[in-house]
Amino acid sequence: GQIIAGARVPIERSQPSSVESGTDPGRDGMLSRFADTLSVMRTRAASPAPLENTVIGVVATNAKLTKEQTNKVAQMAQDGLARAIRPAHTMVDGDTIFALATGEVNGDVNTVGSFAAEVFAQAIVQAIYAAEPVAGLLAARDI
Repeated sequence: GQIIAGARVPIERSQPSSVESGTDPGRDGMLSRFADTLSVMRTRAASPAPLENTVIGVVATNAKLTKEQTNKVAQMAQDGLARAIRPAHTMVDGDTIFALATGEVNGDVNTVGSFAAEVFAQAIVQAIYAAEPVAGLLAARDI
């Protein structure tokens, strides 16, 4: 329910003690916060610049599933991507989730797919918190 990573926008510092969660001073000393990507897109609706970001993932299960059922699990896991990342599946994204089933135990495609979506969303959040800073950009753990 809250933005924990992503593009940042500058904010005006009203009082030094009023630093809100998710804000940090950038390299130039300006205070910034996470951008609400959908709000940014709304303001640029007339001439949007492409936002290119891609998520690629794999969901694996030990359930006995047919090829069609395994494809359905991958499709259902996409819901987890959409729960955790906004926007997902734009025309300039390459968002893709693959699925595989090893066929070791009996499993219901609806149950496996439903949990695949939940686990995929959780994995994205865990990856955000596990990420390390790179090229002068802060990681979530630094904020």
